[in-house]
Amino acid sequence: MSGAGRGKGRARALGLAGWVVGVAAVLVVLPLAASARLPDRMATHWGGGVGDSGAPDGSMPFGESMAFPLAIWSVLVLGTAVFAVTRARAATVLLPGGVFLVGAQASIVRANLDHEDWRQAGPVDGRVLAVVLAVAVLAAFAGVVTDGRGPVAAVSPAADGPVMDIPAGERLVWLARTSNPWLRLTAAVLGAVAAVAAIAGVGGLLGPVWQLVVPLGVASLAVLACSSVRARVTGQGLEVGFGPLGWPVRRWAAADIESARAEHRLPSQVGGWGYRLSGLGTTVMLRAGECLVVRSRGKDFAVSVDDAARGAALLNTLVAAARSAS
Repeated sequence: MSGAGRGKGRARALGLAGWVVGVAAVLVVLPLAASARLPDRMATHWGGGVGDSGAPDGSMPFGESMAFPLAIWSVLVLGTAVFAVTRARAATVLLPGGVFLVGAQASIVRANLDHEDWRQAGPVDGRVLAVVLAVAVLAAFAGVVTDGRGPVAAVSPAADGPVMDIPAGERLVWLARTSNPWLRLTAAVLGAVAAVAAIAGVGGLLGPVWQLVVPLGVASLAVLACSSVRARVTGQGLEVGFGPLGWPVRRWAAADIESARAEHRLPSQVGGWGYRLSGLGTTVMLRAGECLVVRSRGKDFAVSVDDAARGAALLNTLVAAARSAS
């Protein structure tokens, strides 16, 4: 494995470890922070199903109500560590599991808040749990989609010129990915602040916080979308996908591209990191160095990916073929 691959592997391991510790901390800190406003026994089960019509019919001592979800989380983490083959597969279990446990804990704390007896606890808001469940499902889907998506090398031999020879009857595909760990860290920090504020709001520890949660959440998603990129050249042309899921996507048909080239660019030339607009056109700047640049309708679009010269050579060959066929 290359140094870059090992570095990405360590980053994933640290991110997963941070998630495990962070979820455990929230499960403990949230009820402790509200302990002065909670009864000695906590309502933990509601009759009639989860929702506004349910009444509490089961309880646990405060300490046990805090330890129980933590124990579930510990078993989940241990089981994943034993049986999961890869970190990506572990994430498909731990991401939704952590989201659901934290959401359930926040809902229980909110229902018991400011009640002297657990029998007086309010109902668990089914709408909140529905949102938590939806987020958990999306987290699982994100883990499945990104499972095993490591760097993929070009399938064609290196080309010395701006074009390459494609044997008759064969189709070549070029694929490259790049990510910026600092942008991912920024997205994680913004998302964590938004999540903590949302959890505190659901748990009743803070007043309305949506005016804080929504901007931070949107900013986190925007930065995350610009933190990684995937460029792919096929017989149809160029496709550039953003973010860990490869969405949103920009596409250029081969017939609409004028030319492609590899070019060295710096953040200082394009105005910084991420999705930038400058005198050089549009640049997706994730790291300084080689970029794949395509010209279409008189405008340049550049994306910082490795092996850009081969991608440009294959794309120029496809563009020439498209012009010959028209």
